Amino acid sequence: MEIGKRGIPKLREILRRQRGDSESSDAPDVEFVYDDADEHTVELAELYSYTEYPDFSLNKQAFTEHFAQYGRHDGGWSTANDSLRSNYLLHLLNDIEMADRARRLQLLRSILYLCQGVFGEAETESQLMSNSRHNVFLLYESGFFVILIELLNLEAENSVAASAPLRKPAVSIADSTELRIILSLLYIIVETMRVEHADDTSHQQEMKATFATELGMPMFNNEPVAIILFNMITKFCNGSASHFPVKKVLLLLWKTILVSMGSLKELHQTKNEMRRAAGLPEWPEDNVEVCRNIRASTPPAAGMEFMDGRRSRQARQDAFDPFSDADEEEEVANSEDQSPGTPRPGSPVAEPVETPVIKVNKALPWRSKVREKDLEQFLAQTRQKFVGLKVHNDLNSLAGLPNPIHEGVKVLKEHIYVSLSEVQIKQEEEVTKNPLSQPESDIAETAAEALYRSMLPNLPQYMISLLKLLLAAAPACKPKTDSINILADVLPEEMPTTVLDSMKLAIDVNRHKEIIVKAISGLFLLLLKWFKLNHIYQFEFMSQHLVFANCIPLVIKFFNQTILAYVQTKNSISVLDFPECVLSEEEELSAETLETGDSQTCCWRNMFSCINLLRILNKLTKWKHSRTMMLIIFKSAPILKRALKVKHAMMQVYVLKLIKLQTKYLGRQWRKSNMKTMSAIYCKVRHRLTDDWAFGNDMDARPWDFQAEEYALRSCVDRFNNRRYVNDGYDPDFKPVDNNLQSILGEEVQLTMEFKMNYEKWLEREVHGTQIDWDLLLRHKM
Repeated sequence: MEIGKRGIPKLREILRRQRGDSESSDAPDVEFVYDDADEHTVELAELYSYTEYPDFSLNKQAFTEHFAQYGRHDGGWSTANDSLRSNYLLHLLNDIEMADRARRLQLLRSILYLCQGVFGEAETESQLMSNSRHNVFLLYESGFFVILIELLNLEAENSVAASAPLRKPAVSIADSTELRIILSLLYIIVETMRVEHADDTSHQQEMKATFATELGMPMFNNEPVAIILFNMITKFCNGSASHFPVKKVLLLLWKTILVSMGSLKELHQTKNEMRRAAGLPEWPEDNVEVCRNIRASTPPAAGMEFMDGRRSRQARQDAFDPFSDADEEEEVANSEDQSPGTPRPGSPVAEPVETPVIKVNKALPWRSKVREKDLEQFLAQTRQKFVGLKVHNDLNSLAGLPNPIHEGVKVLKEHIYVSLSEVQIKQEEEVTKNPLSQPESDIAETAAEALYRSMLPNLPQYMISLLKLLLAAAPACKPKTDSINILADVLPEEMPTTVLDSMKLAIDVNRHKEIIVKAISGLFLLLLKWFKLNHIYQFEFMSQHLVFANCIPLVIKFFNQTILAYVQTKNSISVLDFPECVLSEEEELSAETLETGDSQTCCWRNMFSCINLLRILNKLTKWKHSRTMMLIIFKSAPILKRALKVKHAMMQVYVLKLIKLQTKYLGRQWRKSNMKTMSAIYCKVRHRLTDDWAFGNDMDARPWDFQAEEYALRSCVDRFNNRRYVNDGYDPDFKPVDNNLQSILGEEVQLTMEFKMNYEKWLEREVHGTQIDWDLLLRHKM
């Protein structure tokens, strides 16, 4: 469709509006609820690019022809009985592995049409999703999942398909047709099994549990599904398989790990179970739930903060209390009069969502924590000051100390928090010191343990590949000539020739990049959290390789943009999102069509990505002074401070945590001119009672210890990996030795074929041709 001269200015206006009004200081509160993933329909819609729209009709056509030929049924799938459906699925299962590529492609399209909900026979979205869910369970029961994994592995190893795009000037969506269909099938199955549904029967719940266990088990070539997908990403990044649809691979990998390991809610439950098993009290706080009850604050402009320091004392006290009573009354009044909010961004169907009323709490949102190390340091300093003695490993003796110190120690002991990581580190130290008397206990075979064992040999390559993709998809990073082409599964065979089609492709490309960032950030966060829970040194091994691969400057570079505009960007066309595009009648695109859904306040996936990247950066830098110095070297403080313009409590909490880490190094002048930021840290971030982060008096912050800290950590991690995964739980220097001569001579020795063929030469050289002084050999050494 050609666009006239009158339409071009309107299209340009739409593009400008999609970038968001980033300069507005009166930005509204962002209506965003953090979760493991977006709504089920949105997650399915993000699987497909807008360039794949013609494939839906091809899938429908392939199924209609094949079902009419082999189903022997005049009606459609919805009118067929259970017996006919089962027989048809068995027929598909028998023929899907045939050598004829064109025939196999038709069968795969037929199966994909079933997973897509038989949209040709559905009238509403709920009916389509119900059909899809029912068909997914039928396919899983029939054994299709294992067959699809085998087909995925074969297609990933197909050298002919990998070499074909190299002979073309540009890779397009047509180079990965079969692979895209297989990945789409697997993704729909995994995503459907992930979502809890109110209508799930007990049998379906058992199937979901079995499926989650099966996902983490070795399936093809003794490798779990996640390792197959990790290897595909590595091949894509090193250029040996440039036709791989990387977005679908990343989405499937993220959801595979999410289903096999568990959601963040399950992680919190597992954490408390492990704390009970270790003899520690449960920790009731869930970070996500606590952040939902925190109120977002409006950050001041950079110049205003310095001027606030020169105002009256009353004004400074008000600045320290951003949640005044007047603000509370105003918010309560506003919350009563609020109308239902806008739908979640990216959702194909606009449904009204009620805005949750945030409870304003005068108390601090977090329970304070104190480490045993902090208490020991506090007692050592006070004893040295008042008594002049050092007492090691004693947290109870308070003789000679004044009463205020007694009260301080009592408060510190009430807030003592012992983490699982500290317990695991102590256990590792005991095993290292006493390898014979205290060998390593039995290792629990969890999903995280199995995945780490499988990832360990190639984990550095996996991390580098994912960071390369994140760099290529980040909006703030300029593409280089040698950068990875991540648009293989979004670019059409023929480039658009009209303004409207070019705009559609531009929106599709931006949406494609946003989804890649979303999948990688969610994947990194899941792996870090589950590895840290399983064993601290597994987490440290992964985090060190992320740091070595420049993850910290990459995340800082990602936030070095107008982040408010990024979270408000609307790179979506609702009429082309699944399932809206297959349920409604096909209509020509226009400027009005592109503008549909433009009233949404934020983009869910972009907010999700930003919060995940902030949480990843917090995990990499927490309690690591050398990595905190990297934040300062790359001048992250002003970049992070600009991110506070996004008025969402959870995002502000993690930004303030990162700023808090740096305040002791930024100098007194910075703290003096950023008092409102300091006040927000006091109000929103957890208090460590002995942490003088605001004054810069920490003795642990000595710069000459930074490299030694990393080297010591690397040494502990390598010792842990070698003992547990290379030497079967034993230190090689302390393995038991068999000293019985009969048992040693009775062992069967496997000789190599090369040795057997050259045995006579060895005998001549080592035995007959060598003079042995037997008297000297048998002489007793004094």
